[in-house]
Amino acid sequence: MDRTDTAHHAWDRRWQSPEGRQDWLKPEADVEECASAAYARGGTRALDLGCGVGRHALLLAEIGWQTHALDGSASGIAHLEREAEARRLAIAAQTGLMTDLPFQASTFDYVLAFNVIYHGDRAIVEKTLSEIRRVLKPGAIFQCTMLSKRNQNYGKGREVAPDSYVIDDIDDKDHPHFYCSAAGALDLLQGFEIMAIEDRLHRKPGSWHWHIIAERLP
Repeated sequence: MDRTDTAHHAWDRRWQSPEGRQDWLKPEADVEECASAAYARGGTRALDLGCGVGRHALLLAEIGWQTHALDGSASGIAHLEREAEARRLAIAAQTGLMTDLPFQASTFDYVLAFNVIYHGDRAIVEKTLSEIRRVLKPGAIFQCTMLSKRNQNYGKGREVAPDSYVIDDIDDKDHPHFYCSAAGALDLLQGFEIMAIEDRLHRKPGSWHWHIIAERLP
C-alpha cells in the first residue's frame, strides 16, 4: 500500500457521514481573499488540490473560476458533485493523487492546497510540489498550508522519516505527517517567489500551520 493510501482511506471514511463532513464545509477567509485577488488580475483556471468535500472548490466556482478539483477520497468527490449540481456550478471533479496530477503543464492560474501536501514524508511533499509547479503557469499563484514544527504533534508518535511522524492511536494521524520550519518551507518551495508566509493557529490549541502564498517563477 502506498504511504498516502492510509490517509485517503481515513478521510474517505470520515466524509461518508454528515457528522464527519461538518467541520469541512465552511471556506477559509484567507482562501477567498487570495483566490479573489488572483481572479481579479486575470486568472481563469483554478485547481483545488485535495479538495475534500469541496468547500473551496465551490467557492472558486462562485468567484468565477473555471474550477477543477482533485482528491483521493471518492466520498469527498461524491459530496462535492452533489453540492455543485444543487448550486448549478460547473466543477470538473475527480479522484487522483497529488504526486501524479492528471493535467498538462502550465494549465492553471491558481492552485490551492489547503491542509493537504504534508500528508506523507518529505519525498512525497517534494514530488507534490514539483507536480504543482509543473501544472501552474509562469507567474501563477500557489496557496497552501504546511504543518509547523510548533504544532503540538511534532515529535509525537513514530518517526517514519526525518520530521515525519505517525501517531497510531489518533484516527486522523495514523498516517505520516510532515512538519517543517520556516526555513524548511522556503527550501521546499524553490522555483516559487514567496509572497506571504505566516505561522497560524487553526481551530484546536497547538494546531500551528504555515499559511503560504507564492508565485511560480518562470
